[in-house]
Amino acid sequence: MQFSSALLENAVNEFSRLPGIGKKTALRLVLHLLKKESGDVQRFSETIARMRADIRFCQRCHNVADGDICSICSNSLRKQELICVVENIRDVIAIESTQQYNGLYHVLGGIISPLDAVGPDQLTIESLISRIRIEKTEEIIFALNPTIQGDTTIYYIQKKLQDLPVKITTIARGIAFGGELEYADEMTLGRSLQNRLPVEKYVRH
Repeated sequence: MQFSSALLENAVNEFSRLPGIGKKTALRLVLHLLKKESGDVQRFSETIARMRADIRFCQRCHNVADGDICSICSNSLRKQELICVVENIRDVIAIESTQQYNGLYHVLGGIISPLDAVGPDQLTIESLISRIRIEKTEEIIFALNPTIQGDTTIYYIQKKLQDLPVKITTIARGIAFGGELEYADEMTLGRSLQNRLPVEKYVRH
């Protein structure tokens, strides 16, 4: 791809570094910005820069937040005794889109995957266990992707919680094995939450 402007080429290269964005798509986005008013482009760039500089992670659940505690954790109308354990922030957004869940979350920041050199210590598992002890949580719902790695993570956390009086459930198998939560349609994901099962019936030991 040949460019008559180094500035244009640099902008295309930066956009193409984003996941799922190839050079052609990056060029289309950059040319779109060139057609916009300078004020609109300035506002766009300032919004991205401010997001990266000022965004925080909730000290309670590790979701993205504007302050120390996210808007979900600070909402007194949500069920404080119920925690949905997810892999990442995209899963929180996917579940919230169903409008079928009114509890809290805990973002692990990944799943146990020895092949990818991801162990329990690299996730927020100890934070979750400590939180359950302190907050006297009544139920945790595992909403992890239905894969071998997801099942391994559930099994590991379940063993860590075996001495605590907390109900442990998982979303139903409405999500196909090997699928990902963020790509599930809202109705399927919502039903999976409503029809959750005891974790013993789900995880392969």
